[in-house]
Amino acid sequence: MYWEPKLESMSRADLEALQARRLLATVAQCRQSPFYAAALGGPGRAAPTLAELARLPFTTKEDLRGHFPYGFLTVPQRDLVRLHCSSGTTGNPTVVFHNAHDLASWANLVARSLYGVGARDTDVFQNICGYGLFTGGLGFQYGAERLGALTIPAGAGNSHRQIKLMQDFGTSVVHAIPSYLGRLHEVFGELGLDPRRDTRLRLLVIGAEPHSEETRRRIEALFGVKAFNSYGLSEMNGPGVAFECEYQTGLHLWEDCFIPEIVDPDTLEPVPVGERGELVLTTLDRQAMPILRYRTRDLTRFIPGDCPCGRTHRRIDRIVGRSDDMFIIKGCNVFPIQVEKVLMRVPEVGQDYLIVLHSAAGADEMTIEVELRPECFEGDFGALEQLRRRIAAQIRDEVMVTPQVKLVEPGKLPRSEGKAVRVRDERGAR
Repeated sequence: MYWEPKLESMSRADLEALQARRLLATVAQCRQSPFYAAALGGPGRAAPTLAELARLPFTTKEDLRGHFPYGFLTVPQRDLVRLHCSSGTTGNPTVVFHNAHDLASWANLVARSLYGVGARDTDVFQNICGYGLFTGGLGFQYGAERLGALTIPAGAGNSHRQIKLMQDFGTSVVHAIPSYLGRLHEVFGELGLDPRRDTRLRLLVIGAEPHSEETRRRIEALFGVKAFNSYGLSEMNGPGVAFECEYQTGLHLWEDCFIPEIVDPDTLEPVPVGERGELVLTTLDRQAMPILRYRTRDLTRFIPGDCPCGRTHRRIDRIVGRSDDMFIIKGCNVFPIQVEKVLMRVPEVGQDYLIVLHSAAGADEMTIEVELRPECFEGDFGALEQLRRRIAAQIRDEVMVTPQVKLVEPGKLPRSEGKAVRVRDERGAR
């Protein structure tokens, strides 16, 4: 049941004692970097205890970009073995460096996570995710290898090839982003195949983009297996920061390697357990580039109580979006995942949608383009119009804004091999 029984089920007191020891070492290591040497003061300044963590400064994405490339490095460059970074299309990318210890620790966390949802060394693990600078590919690759599974580095896209690999090698575990799995299921249908009948698939791992519980349940229905939620971000390694267990009652955040906080994104003060806020993370087992109190911008909450699995690491709820993903329309704060939650409850809706923000007659408007299942276009226009109005009303009830809804045929919206683009903001063109 446990990959590392002692670490995963240790008492809360022992876990916090471990965190306190690792925090002292992490702060000392951080002071070796140019950025933290200035931010924390010299080596003579006392390191904080676990209870004093809040007196440390926050670290932001802007800090990482502003001290690109080596301003956070705490070891000699010759000790580095890999880097990952963002695209950097609008200025400096955010870059994270790893030494051999860091990569081993990361791989172990991913293996621990996969073991917790039931993956074993007898599985065939197909990684349908981009490799290279994106952390999802190599993160799961090394984690699945650490687990001992036969691993297929399939990469993203090329759905026909993905299906052939699944059938040829008896894939039993797949990792993919949620938006791609809808497209993959469509291709199964085009080939006259059903993944529930024509593969050996027994579980899915999904992550890399925020998605609703409704989307997860739809994916499970399409493929006939459980789909487990994964959370990570490149600044904290990548995948393997938090993971669901077999009970799917939230994501266990691995507190032997990270200290989590949840703060109000405006006041930066802690929020009560159970209330939603911004997740802040501190690394505890990274040598080349440790990071203190990193503002992830991801919005979630601590789930109170104990998990039936017996793990003592605290659970966070699924990410509902990023604080910088929120948009304001007609005075209302809206997150894309709120729209998705409504759409995925409508049986006639297909797998894709696009929120378009635009201006009309001097006012901001929201149009939602929604793909429907093919059979929806075989009826009369009146039925489609009733469906359009029903979707608009349900979204209005959720976000307090009445959208324009445009119903489109399958395949009409742009596809992406990476993370799905759910919002197109055209308001700046006015």
